[in-house]
Amino acid sequence: MTKNILLILLGSIFFLSACSQKAKTVVCPNSTHKTSSARYKATMHSYRVLGKYYSPKQVSLGEKMYGISSWYGPNFHGKCTSNGERYNMYARTAAHKTLPMDTIVRVKNLQNGKSTVVRINDRGPFVKGRIIDCSYKAGKELGLDKMGIARVELEVLRTREGTSLPTKTVVARKSLLGRASGEKIGIQLGAFTNYKGAKRLKQHYENKYMTYYPVIREGNSVEGKRLYRVILFGFHSKEEANRFKENTSTMI
Repeated sequence: MTKNILLILLGSIFFLSACSQKAKTVVCPNSTHKTSSARYKATMHSYRVLGKYYSPKQVSLGEKMYGISSWYGPNFHGKCTSNGERYNMYARTAAHKTLPMDTIVRVKNLQNGKSTVVRINDRGPFVKGRIIDCSYKAGKELGLDKMGIARVELEVLRTREGTSLPTKTVVARKSLLGRASGEKIGIQLGAFTNYKGAKRLKQHYENKYMTYYPVIREGNSVEGKRLYRVILFGFHSKEEANRFKENTSTMI
């Protein structure tokens, strides 16, 4: 009985370690770059930080919120986020107190007009008046590296379930959410007879797009040689894929 209670408590601490508590987190067991269903459910439970309770809730596409944005970087790089991922200061992610994990949000700096798109993978910031804590990468794009904090507008562009707001500005950096729609429509980025070459190209595109992701497909060439194709998936239609190719003059 005591052992089971201890395990439950440890699990709660793991999932709810937030921005203000990251320094205490050292290792992310079984860390991946995608929130599993089990971990997602765990992050939707109410939690308490500094004596205050927070209840994560579902949001609607296009829903907007306003508040102060801050950013966090080197001190937390490589440590656990609240959904079990490792924090990468160079990825476009952010912490929010109640938005579901993997929600895609456009953050617009209302003081300079700059904007970026982030994926929620952490909890916080637990400072009065602040609504979101952006990664170093996202914060830099918003000008927060110079300003420190700024008033921002948040707009929900995509939910974890895969529904998206129809807008041209959704074409931003990588998200693993596109997998929810299946790997049906893709664009070939390159083909290699050497797996290492394919792996290098795949890694190059790992963090490049929010709604698209690279996959290596193994097959044979016309001559019968082993061939490794790197394909960019996540497109919802051929038209979207064609628009992407037309708007991306230097894909490789």
